[in-house]
Amino acid sequence: MRTEEFDFDLPPDRIALRPASPRDAARLLVVRPGAGGGGGAVECEDRVMRDLPDLLRAGDQLVVNDTKVIPAQLCGRRLGSSVEPRIEATLIRRLDGARWQALAKPARKLKVGDVVRFGEEGRACFLGELDATVEAKGEAGEVTLGFAFAGPVLDQAIAERGAMPLPPYIASRRGPDERDRADYQTLFARAEGAVAAPTAGLHFTEALTARLAERGIGLHAVTLHVGPGTFLPVRADDTSGHRMHAEWGEVTENVAAALNAARGNRVQRDASAPSPLVGEGRGGGSASEARLCVNSTTPTPDASPQGGGERGRIVAVGTTSLRLLETAAREDGTIAPFAGETSLFITPGYRFRAVDVLLTNFHLPRSTLFMLVAAFSGLDTMKRAYAHAVAESYRFYSYGDACLLFPGRA
Repeated sequence: MRTEEFDFDLPPDRIALRPASPRDAARLLVVRPGAGGGGGAVECEDRVMRDLPDLLRAGDQLVVNDTKVIPAQLCGRRLGSSVEPRIEATLIRRLDGARWQALAKPARKLKVGDVVRFGEEGRACFLGELDATVEAKGEAGEVTLGFAFAGPVLDQAIAERGAMPLPPYIASRRGPDERDRADYQTLFARAEGAVAAPTAGLHFTEALTARLAERGIGLHAVTLHVGPGTFLPVRADDTSGHRMHAEWGEVTENVAAALNAARGNRVQRDASAPSPLVGEGRGGGSASEARLCVNSTTPTPDASPQGGGERGRIVAVGTTSLRLLETAAREDGTIAPFAGETSLFITPGYRFRAVDVLLTNFHLPRSTLFMLVAAFSGLDTMKRAYAHAVAESYRFYSYGDACLLFPGRA
């Protein structure tokens, strides 16, 4: 498909620079492709994140990404000359205990053998100077940095000196600060290794996860270390010419078995005996009242406990969880344990095997993520949904609002 088909207009003032507070106060656009033909259903319905338990069914299984963002943005200077230029480096991939692959800026001022000293300004550091030697240079500003520290000591030094690697559309308008160290991590963050947050998970609170548990909705964690490629636009004229960056992920045997069991069994919805929440979250909360679109009448009862039983649906929290689950899925839709790299690129025409519902943020024009949601719910549907979101002043991108997407008709 032509990349230009995935373009749309977005006013700059729709880009969120800070998250909603509390997190589950973010708005939620529910998108049901093909609805609106009667029966009270509408294609676009305006809700808030606190409504999520009422939009799902008992037995549904949420799958979150538990990756943790490292403070991967380092600033320093090149040593060894009368003029020591400022160097910025974003760590993107750990190679071993002392070496990282990084994106350097300006890379043209570095050559193999140069030493860069990081973190002398600003934050007080317990450790001494953090020096790194340029061991290799690649294309597009990529360098291999060999640090003077290794292992946990290096991790501490990076944590002391580094800043959160905010997306370019935020970083170009304000610098990272201490608030971002908390704001840019999800409630589920556990496994360090990401240089970008799995942003759909930013909307969860302990109160919200407790209400999901009360509704009999499960929660499971997978790990995908989000790389910098998530911010890269598709520059090829045709989607077939785009190459995805590989990212490491893991679906454990226990999680795969639990999801397969939930998806394969008929679920009896008994409000008096909800299934336990598998994951983090304590406390309580109450649902907010839904604010419907101007063209809606009554909420569609996606979560109403109807009689009988249905199989549990897999609800991917974010495109990272979806891509990992689809990578791990077999042809028959069952999920296999997986540990390795994935570079799955999803565009319209892809047959989804594992994921039934997707919770995600609003994405950039011409991005691989907008292509993914177009594949899931339909390109025309998503263009209408995004136009509605712009008109209704939804907040876009990493710190913005969310969508709950149901699949388009095959």
